Amino acid sequence: MSATDQSGTDGVVRYAEEGGVATITLARPQARNALNAALVAELDAALTRAENSPSVAAIVLTGADPAFCAGLDIKEFNELGRPPAGASDVILRVAALAKPTIGAVNGAVMTGGLELALGLDVLIASERAQFADTHASVGILPGGGMTARLPRAVGQRLAMEMSFTGRVLDAQDALRHGLVTRVVAHEELMTTAQAIGAKIAERDANVVRELKKLYRYSLDTDRADALEHEVAEREARRARGGQLVPRADAVRRPRTPAEGAP
Repeated sequence: MSATDQSGTDGVVRYAEEGGVATITLARPQARNALNAALVAELDAALTRAENSPSVAAIVLTGADPAFCAGLDIKEFNELGRPPAGASDVILRVAALAKPTIGAVNGAVMTGGLELALGLDVLIASERAQFADTHASVGILPGGGMTARLPRAVGQRLAMEMSFTGRVLDAQDALRHGLVTRVVAHEELMTTAQAIGAKIAERDANVVRELKKLYRYSLDTDRADALEHEVAEREARRARGGQLVPRADAVRRPRTPAEGAP
């Protein structure tokens, strides 16, 4: 399938589909992709388009260089006396998407932008990526999940240090603390993100969807409850005759010694 750009070139969010992967790009580079009312509305529409597209199995979110997202547009915030309409809602919506999401962090991601990234399922980073929470610096409190999600990603103490002091993590720091799963050369970032999406697209969509539900439930509760829920969900599917079964073409090949064959 060839790439299709369905949002034109005049907006502040670009949308394209190729090979089962939707790529959404925040495109206000002159403002470091800060979240203003226009970007929030277009991002929400792009997420809806990707969720509803039958040809999309995974969603990649990135920013136009040099930044991923600088957070809320402070100029607009000061003019309106409040955050852009819908900003918190779209940030929180990302984690509730049914399809797997991949964040390709190409540069600085700050504050509300970091909250947006934390809602994504998989994060990879360019060597240029930087991560920070500047709520205390700009004088506002978070409302997009920072205090719930950052400590689960990097640990409680590092999360609090980042929020209290504005400490910036570079790409290797983020990898070391588990905030991202890999760091790649900047020019390889989008190819890598889209390859992950394409690999997801090769998998059983029903299984992936159910796995995401289980993981998201697990992230919102403790381990004992998550284990109980996983078993309960399996038994419920069995009871209603909806137990997932291996695909007929999923033939197991012998494992090689390098893969740990006995």
